[in-house]
Amino acid sequence: MSTDEIDPGGAAAGDDADHENARQEVIVVDENDTEQGLANRLEAHTGDGIRHRAFTVLVFDREDNVLLAQRAADKRLWDTHWDGTVASHPEAGQSQKAATRQRLEEELGVTPDQYDDLRITDKFEYKRYYLDQGLEWEVCAVLKCTLEDRTLDPDPEEVGGRMWVPYEHLYENQKQYRQLRLCPWFEIAMRRDFEEE
Repeated sequence: MSTDEIDPGGAAAGDDADHENARQEVIVVDENDTEQGLANRLEAHTGDGIRHRAFTVLVFDREDNVLLAQRAADKRLWDTHWDGTVASHPEAGQSQKAATRQRLEEELGVTPDQYDDLRITDKFEYKRYYLDQGLEWEVCAVLKCTLEDRTLDPDPEEVGGRMWVPYEHLYENQKQYRQLRLCPWFEIAMRRDFEEE
């Protein structure tokens, strides 16, 4: 598993005690994704950070277009950036697949009857800071599925916009898409998809 780390000068914790993330927990893991306990979600994303378990899911249609979802404007980290459909953290005792199914439905209204091939395809560790707002330090599983029915019902508190993009074209022509400002975990997942072929 590779580590991909950039620190542009550190991140300040700020005064976020009232943020909703301060009331949630993430699963702390070592570099091999072995559980080490739980940590406050806000603390895991501020200061030097705490390595924790996460996932990103790439949703495709039958023409190999990937569904990009823009993070809502009031997200603490990577607000308005474009993500590879959905990214989040499993809860204690929850599998990556169960967490993915839950977040797909909560964020985009995508239900399990719209796909039947949800699978884990990769896992990597990375660390990225975002301005002075915080950071992500995650062991991130990559999951994929193909929608038979592209009907969506996005939650505007989670998703600012959405678009279907040819996946291979996006990878091979990234300069044409740079105005999208892609989330770092999606960029890493996409790069690994094509460089490991």
